[in-house]
Amino acid sequence: MGQLEDMTAFVRIVEAGGIGKAADQLGIAKSGISRRLVALETRLGVTLINRTTRSSSLTNVGREYYERAVKLIGDISELDGLAADESKSLEGLLRLAVPLSFGLSHLSPAIDIFAREHPGLTINIDFSDRHVDLVEQGIDLAIRITDLGDSSLKARRICPVHLSLCASPSYLEMHGTPSKPEDLQDHQVLGYSLASGNKIRLVNPQGHERLIQTSTSMAANNGDFLHAMAIAGHGIAILPTFIIWESLATQTLVPVLQPYAPPSLNAWAVYPGTRYLSHRARLFIDFLVERFGDTPYWDECRQR
Repeated sequence: MGQLEDMTAFVRIVEAGGIGKAADQLGIAKSGISRRLVALETRLGVTLINRTTRSSSLTNVGREYYERAVKLIGDISELDGLAADESKSLEGLLRLAVPLSFGLSHLSPAIDIFAREHPGLTINIDFSDRHVDLVEQGIDLAIRITDLGDSSLKARRICPVHLSLCASPSYLEMHGTPSKPEDLQDHQVLGYSLASGNKIRLVNPQGHERLIQTSTSMAANNGDFLHAMAIAGHGIAILPTFIIWESLATQTLVPVLQPYAPPSLNAWAVYPGTRYLSHRARLFIDFLVERFGDTPYWDECRQR
């Protein structure tokens, strides 16, 4: 066993929170990763992790070694990336966590192209709107649509995500079309249940913000469902344009309260700040940034 492989196993044990989880993430037997840890400690002549039958914890030496090992492995990975032939097909495992609606509608075609360009890759994808623990689950990177706040994660912006208030023509014919933000208080609103509260933030082109209290007639944790309910005439929905763009183009849904709109978000590629970013993950992020850009194809209707 090489020292770099032993060091990598040690880092993964620390980040995963145990030998068993690290073994699952690396796809090797628990006994194999345990032997690598023992080999590293024997070579160094120190104990890096205190282990009992119920728990484990870093020693002081282990904590310092971990911090330096992360940097060293990251430097090696970056050096390998710089030296690699850019035209050479990528190999290895790429583990992704992506939001359900955005992932199925827009990342799936992108991943299809990327996988065809790099047939040596094994891609493992977790489709979910929940925020998975990237370190604990061994995820290389996640795509998150959010207003990114303080985090221990590193991030790179992929593309903007605009939101729109929309409703079906049949709903507006029956209930009327709101002409000012306060009118939303008299309408049925379809809400996203992962959001907090029933207040809607709206911003006009001058940047002035309004906070409107509404009553949510239907809530769900999936944008595709809310999209279908809006088309069926159940109320006014607040949805990202990457979900409703085709419905807006065919006028199955129509925007309301323009030029007011909810504050825009961004799609981010996020990855653990304590872990080096593999060359394959870095190239995948580059691919997505180039594919979607500052004006993604689903926002063409918004530009028009």
